[in-house]
Amino acid sequence: MAITAAPYGLKAVKRADGMPYAGATSQYLIDPAGLNKNIFNGSLVFLNADGYIDLVTGTGANSGAQAFPVANSFTGALGVLVGCEYENAQGKVIFDQYYPANVTGEVKAYVIDDPNVLFQAQLSGTISQSDIGANTKLSAAQSTSTGSTATGNSTVALSHTTQTTTAAFRIVKAVSPLSDAYVDVLVRLNIGYSSATNAVGR
Repeated sequence: MAITAAPYGLKAVKRADGMPYAGATSQYLIDPAGLNKNIFNGSLVFLNADGYIDLVTGTGANSGAQAFPVANSFTGALGVLVGCEYENAQGKVIFDQYYPANVTGEVKAYVIDDPNVLFQAQLSGTISQSDIGANTKLSAAQSTSTGSTATGNSTVALSHTTQTTTAAFRIVKAVSPLSDAYVDVLVRLNIGYSSATNAVGR
């Protein structure tokens, strides 16, 4: 029973077509000049205009000021980062749980970019049965501090305040009791909030 808030970002569980998620990721690059943000495992990322990965900073509450990926830019999130690979100053290849801010050189980011994947996340509070099938958003905008540098994991949660208007995520089902103070749910990215389902190019 979740009686305290312990959000862990977005964790891939299965595909929406009922098939198991087999761990597939795609490889992208982070700006070799360095990005001044931590990007944690379980964080939403997007493909910037320069062709490199960046952190989604909108909450997904709407397609305007809180659009995905950033304010008033409704082109969608690429997916969820699950780690990266880079070479340190000693020439050793590092496989990291997250991207530590300002790492330079070639950094390969591994992203779950399949729009049919369902993710598990913790809500910021409780919901009722009538909230299943409703839309929700990030409970707060992602930033360089929405995660743990000790574990490398995101600490972002989804909002327990659902909406019927356009928003980033559809709640598919609860995976913990609705009586929990902080309910765990399965969600998917809605059409338009994933760059794979958004017809607007970056």
